[in-house]
Amino acid sequence: MHAAVLKGFGGVEQLELENVTDPVAAAGEVLVRVRAISINPIDWKIRSGATRGRIDVTLPAILGRDLAGEVERAGEGVTGFTQGQRVMALARSTYAELAVVKASELTPMPEKLSFEEAAALPLVSLTGAQLIERAIKIERGQTVLVLGALGGVGRTAVHVALQHGAKVIAGVRKKQVGDAEALGAQQVVALDDPEQMGTLRDLDAVADTIGGSAAAQTLRVLKKRGVFGSVLAPPADAEKYGVRTVGFMAQPDAARLAELANDAASGKFTIPIAKVLPFDWIREAHREAENHPNGKIIVKTS
Repeated sequence: MHAAVLKGFGGVEQLELENVTDPVAAAGEVLVRVRAISINPIDWKIRSGATRGRIDVTLPAILGRDLAGEVERAGEGVTGFTQGQRVMALARSTYAELAVVKASELTPMPEKLSFEEAAALPLVSLTGAQLIERAIKIERGQTVLVLGALGGVGRTAVHVALQHGAKVIAGVRKKQVGDAEALGAQQVVALDDPEQMGTLRDLDAVADTIGGSAAAQTLRVLKKRGVFGSVLAPPADAEKYGVRTVGFMAQPDAARLAELANDAASGKFTIPIAKVLPFDWIREAHREAENHPNGKIIVKTS
């Protein structure tokens, strides 16, 4: 099979499309013919070497977390999946024409979703949902500020928090306020407008998807013992504000992914796609993703 192989740490030239041995599904696993993947920030951060010491990989490596494709073969003991069935997952080593996924982490694709639309969902949607449900543990009636609400993780966090009956404030840049009003949050605030930020106080939670100074400034608007949940490292001085900080990384959850995919298929929330590229443009896909486009970069693998 063809796979995009990371040969070393550095620029996009470290990714090479090569013929490699087909993977084999062991007991409890499913071999999937990958039709589409998406590029996530963690992919280009690993490629650049920025995560060494925190997230290490052994080279040569096949990157990738998202996949949408068709069942090629089920391993011993696997039931419920048939050859040719359209499936999606948060998996590993998905920059390839074939990938092995644990059956427990694989879920059928909704009929209304294309492979490209499905490939945009797994990592960002599960991260956004788990940020709200597992890290913050939002409760009905609580108020949560979602930082970076127009990103894939942020959009999902807004959607899930609203599902739980929370009051949601979408935090974006001033130039994004108009776009953010379509998310359905009860309020939109410009994070780079001191006057607007000054109106916030005694929030129950902050759901951080962006980090940096914008995230740090929100510590002062949380109530005592409020929760600052982040997909990145919490601000260094968080302790002095008397709030609880929770950092986490998304975990596969096939059942929750199925629910989120059905929500996306029915139009309840959207993960925009900026561009779809062929597999032999994997380097260009990384370049595009690293420039922070307004939507996911999708690669069609086969």
